[in-house]
Amino acid sequence: MDSNPMVSSLLNKLANYTNVTQGVVEHEEDDDSKRKEIKAPRMGTFIGVYLPCLQNILGVILFLRLTWIVGTAGVLESFIIVFICCSGTMLTAISMSAIATNGVVPAGGSYYMISRSLGPEFGGAVGLCFYLGTTFAGAMYILGTIEILLKYIATNAAIFTGGEEATLNNMRVYGTCILALMAIVVFVGVKYVNKLALVFLACVILSIIAIYAGVIKTAFDPPDFRICLLGNRTLLSGDHICAKYVIENNVTETTLLWKKFCSDDPSLNATCDEYFRLNNVTEIQGIPGVQVESCLVNNLWSVYREKGVIIEKQDMPSVPVPSLEEVKEKSDAYVYTDIMTYFTMLVGIYFPSVTGIMAGSNRSGDLRDAQKSIPTGTILAISTTSFIYLSCIILFGACIEGVVLRDKFGEAVNGNLVIGTLAWPSPWVIVIGSFFSTCGAGLQSLTGAPRLLQAIARDGIVPFLHVFGHGKANGEPTWALLLTALICEIGILIASLDSVAPILSMFFLMCYLFVNLACAVQTLLRTPNWRPRFKYYHWTLSFLGMSLCLALMFICSWYYALVAMLIAGCIYKYIEYRGAEKEWGDGIRGLSLNAARYALLRVEHGPPHTKNWRPQVLVLLNLDSEQLVKHPRLLSFTSQLKAGKGLTIVGSVLPGIYLDKYTEAQTAEENIRSLMGVEKTKGFCQIVVSSSLRDGISHLIQSAGLGGMKHNTVLMAWPQSWKQTDNHFSWKNFVDTVRETTAAHQALLVAKNIDLFPMNQERFTEGNIDVWWIVHDGGMLMLLPFLLRQHKVWRKCKMRIFTVAQMDDNSIQMKKDLQMFLYHLRLNAEVEVVEMFENDISAFTYEKTLVMEQRSQMLKQMQLSKNEREREAQLIHDRNTASHSTGMVKSHTAITTPEKVQMTWTKEKLISEKHKNKETSMMNYKDIFNMKPNQSNVRRMHTAVKLNGVVLNKSQNAQLVLLNMPGPPKNRQGDENYMEFLEVLTEGLNRVLLVRGGGREVITIYS
Repeated sequence: MDSNPMVSSLLNKLANYTNVTQGVVEHEEDDDSKRKEIKAPRMGTFIGVYLPCLQNILGVILFLRLTWIVGTAGVLESFIIVFICCSGTMLTAISMSAIATNGVVPAGGSYYMISRSLGPEFGGAVGLCFYLGTTFAGAMYILGTIEILLKYIATNAAIFTGGEEATLNNMRVYGTCILALMAIVVFVGVKYVNKLALVFLACVILSIIAIYAGVIKTAFDPPDFRICLLGNRTLLSGDHICAKYVIENNVTETTLLWKKFCSDDPSLNATCDEYFRLNNVTEIQGIPGVQVESCLVNNLWSVYREKGVIIEKQDMPSVPVPSLEEVKEKSDAYVYTDIMTYFTMLVGIYFPSVTGIMAGSNRSGDLRDAQKSIPTGTILAISTTSFIYLSCIILFGACIEGVVLRDKFGEAVNGNLVIGTLAWPSPWVIVIGSFFSTCGAGLQSLTGAPRLLQAIARDGIVPFLHVFGHGKANGEPTWALLLTALICEIGILIASLDSVAPILSMFFLMCYLFVNLACAVQTLLRTPNWRPRFKYYHWTLSFLGMSLCLALMFICSWYYALVAMLIAGCIYKYIEYRGAEKEWGDGIRGLSLNAARYALLRVEHGPPHTKNWRPQVLVLLNLDSEQLVKHPRLLSFTSQLKAGKGLTIVGSVLPGIYLDKYTEAQTAEENIRSLMGVEKTKGFCQIVVSSSLRDGISHLIQSAGLGGMKHNTVLMAWPQSWKQTDNHFSWKNFVDTVRETTAAHQALLVAKNIDLFPMNQERFTEGNIDVWWIVHDGGMLMLLPFLLRQHKVWRKCKMRIFTVAQMDDNSIQMKKDLQMFLYHLRLNAEVEVVEMFENDISAFTYEKTLVMEQRSQMLKQMQLSKNEREREAQLIHDRNTASHSTGMVKSHTAITTPEKVQMTWTKEKLISEKHKNKETSMMNYKDIFNMKPNQSNVRRMHTAVKLNGVVLNKSQNAQLVLLNMPGPPKNRQGDENYMEFLEVLTEGLNRVLLVRGGGREVITIYS
């Protein structure tokens, strides 16, 4: 609190007191120098935070509903309701104090705190919820104003007369008129609201003092408010005498009450209501004084009732009647409950009376020392108001009869405001005080809400709200005020204070929930910038506050809670997809970094299981002289292959020195990121500047990625111009890249004729994806078509698998085995077996790692038992390992070239071919595939030509052809012949994807 200010100084501050949020004063009277002096941040804790919070917290619910809540829920349960709600706001205030003292909080208050702590998505969602809450609070205050006006001040002003519907229509008509009037006042200028702020504050304080003064007076001299009871039932007050008959001059005369229950028949032998005949009429004091033993004890327990039930005094004797039909006919004689009551509903109605704790933080820029004033003032204000509420519950329970407390509109006490009956010196003090208090609160809501919306709109995170950021020339939010008035009108059309209160409870609770979450996240992350001056916070308190707010939301109304969450969720997703990118250093980004670090450390321990394997792709792009991508369709193909899943790193190399090429590298990265956005390729971009292209690609293959999130597959385009004399190093770089991916145990995908590949907007309505499975590569050839067909471009293409049978293979059995293998892999594909001579394909590979026998044996495993399959798999693995370690076995046999390709095998042909190629058939199968790379180039070309002819015959019209890619020769002198071999192999095909496995299984038959 302020250190004892001078009286003149205090009076000056009170004269200039305003409860309007920061940003409002600045808009008014730009040319008024005196005004500018006043708006300088010179307010202390008492004037700047404590009084505004006090005024915002104490309000309409205290005056109009607290007595009714005490009477219905009882003193104990009312105490619990108030304690839970006040605890929630106190914990929120602690979290808010920590956030508010961690730097300067400009205009926008809670919205600014949440958005800068939890990010634009949460900030926008919760900011709009807080805006809706403030707007509906305005509707609630206006409805409270109308209720006071029509029921307690000008009871004859009602336009509609009759039952409940007429009352609601009166509320709607008068509410709309007052809303229009208030909106005009705010539009004309907030300076008028500012000038009335002190009056509204004085009304609140005087009303509270009048209540306590009334309790003190009641202890010595109780006021005379008599209640008329029939049996234990409360009767409406009126001009009738509280008796069945009176004796005047020894003559018994019936009263008006008699006529009400006896069909207007004044005679003593009239036929009267059964309950009226059996029970006595008694008169009791509505406020008997401070009586702990009788009054407080009777009011301890709850009295929940259905709608339309007569209000009864619990401890009064009563003779019941079997039927209530007659009572219903005489319903205008009793006081009835107007709504069904239960504990959770009362929580929803009460909670708005503890909101308003943000009033200090919303005006932090106007304070002399915000980091000291906000925590002190807010917590003191909550403590003060909590004490007022809790003490009022006990005092109401001890001073006022239960039937009066449960009489919401004071119908049993001559239509007086129930809390007014207790006040001193007159009930009118409370009536007038509460009227102006609710008026002021409504004006402040209509002033603050548009500015909050304007702050959100000007941040630019919600595109469709952009128009509400504009206003009058001096910055007044005209459009935002119009929208606020329209939303406020929705609340007024509901026309019931008890129905509007739970709605705004939801929005405020959601706001408080996220304030607590923001504090908890920042504390747990321990970000270096989290250094609040307010030290009395802890993440457990924030978490408890968050849990309490969430619990209160569902306690108040589970369906309203779900609707509020749905609204916030929709806004969140909208901002996420359509909103502007904002980097505010918020806690959610920090949380994401921590989660990413944790996940990376978890996946570091080893390679993924075959079930989890997916191509994590490093895409190698070529750039032109202007740093633009040469083959943008490589990125299209990447997004089709990945469908947004797994890791994608788009890399490129710039030859040169980094210090010289820094600007070009930035330009290249921007161009690639832009293209990635267009092609919807989700991933990371990495540009390397290296002294040579060859070294740069090597660096990327070795070091791209982080920890367990490293690539396992390299995707690149085929060098189309490798034959040109001026492009001598192009094919050498390509072959070296193939060697390095093999050495790094990474798969390699080479897209030939990449510019013919489809873009993401294209759709193939028919066609085939053909897989030529010549050697087993770990299943990459099987997996890639399946992944491609998940994308819309390839979805309608059919998958065909071709495999090559040799002389010793049983083609029919091989086809059955392959079909069974695909069935177990859960892949749908057509199978075709192509028969070729063994020596036509023996030169297809230069290495022992990928052997035809391995593929054949893998198919045969499908017919073995589980133990045998595991044994066979281990055998193949051991054989491959042995072949790597011992090197290639030299072949000593010359192989003759067949004259033609035999596509159909009969027994006779097989025998003749075996005799014709006796030496070949005698040779071990392993030795055939172990041919050294320095053997005849003619034989290699022959293999390529023969295989190309077969592929063209079957797959010339396929949309995509996938082929095993043989490894390069170990002798670098044969590199150019190797390129020629691949060129001949794929000649005449439109779209080709050469696939080289990474040396591990990537697909499994097991679940």
